[in-house]
Amino acid sequence: MKILRKLLFPFSILYGLIVLLRNKLYDWQLKKSVSFQIPVICVGNLSVGGTGKSPMIEYLLRLLKDEKQLATLSRGYKRESKGFHLLNGHENGSYVGDEPLQFKTKFPEVQVAVDEQRVRGIENLLKLQQKPEVVLLDDAYQHRKVKPSHSILLTTYDNLYAKDLILPAGNLREPKSGAKRADLIVVTKCKPNISAEEMLKIKQQLKPLPSQKIFFSAIKYSEVAYNLQQNSKPLQDFKNFTLVTGIAKPQPFVEHLKQRGLEFNHLDFPDHYNFKNDDLQKINKAELILTTEKDFMRLKNQLPAEKLFYLPIEVKILNDKDNFDSIIKSWIKND
Repeated sequence: MKILRKLLFPFSILYGLIVLLRNKLYDWQLKKSVSFQIPVICVGNLSVGGTGKSPMIEYLLRLLKDEKQLATLSRGYKRESKGFHLLNGHENGSYVGDEPLQFKTKFPEVQVAVDEQRVRGIENLLKLQQKPEVVLLDDAYQHRKVKPSHSILLTTYDNLYAKDLILPAGNLREPKSGAKRADLIVVTKCKPNISAEEMLKIKQQLKPLPSQKIFFSAIKYSEVAYNLQQNSKPLQDFKNFTLVTGIAKPQPFVEHLKQRGLEFNHLDFPDHYNFKNDDLQKINKAELILTTEKDFMRLKNQLPAEKLFYLPIEVKILNDKDNFDSIIKSWIKND
């Protein structure tokens, strides 16, 4: 792996220079960024892969849904549809994207839209009869055509952007200097018992600006799984089941189940995988199936409801949660 990184490093330099120039053109206002009169909060990352953007969007939805009329706008990664689409909750995941459908299913009162052109997407949301008062942008940190009111940058505990390299030698979409655009930095998927000393060490590695605050979060797994009819099954009652994952980093989920002493067969697929008939037949051989919320959006209409369950997750802020919540709420009150 080290040899491959060395071979790819010259290409990383070239790619990094191109992205850096693009960012500078926006910083110097030679390329246009569009701002809006309502608060637009961007949640994103510097790297490719799963940093926990969807759980963070859901955290913000739970925090703000009683304060303002909310909307989320996503690209709808690998969706079959094109252009602007406002979800009604009856679509399938392949048509609109797994994460947007998950948002609409869990928060039906929220306006959930997809559009690969974020400026057009926000403009269309603002044309609705019931206009949103706040828009949450999902995975739009590099989408500089929109100038968000505020940005939350995510980086995972086990792969900090400070230790990473630019594509293709590493996983960074843009140079580390891009972190300066963030208002808040959240280190995600931490150990729940992370110490204050380790938090301080990570803060020193990330080298935030004086104006930037760093928070730490962990994934909180539900004790109960649910199926399509919302029938519940305690996790401890799962015996000899099949786990199906099609997410970027399934290891934390797998480890959580193992730590609970559960025995299972694991069928692992690529992120945003489009399950084929052969895959579904193989999965359907299992008597009991557990999957992630995101994968459930694609599988729920293709497998028997009575044996397909998903395990909900939530973000838990580990340090100074009240301050984190207060900062977010101040953004929508002051803007």
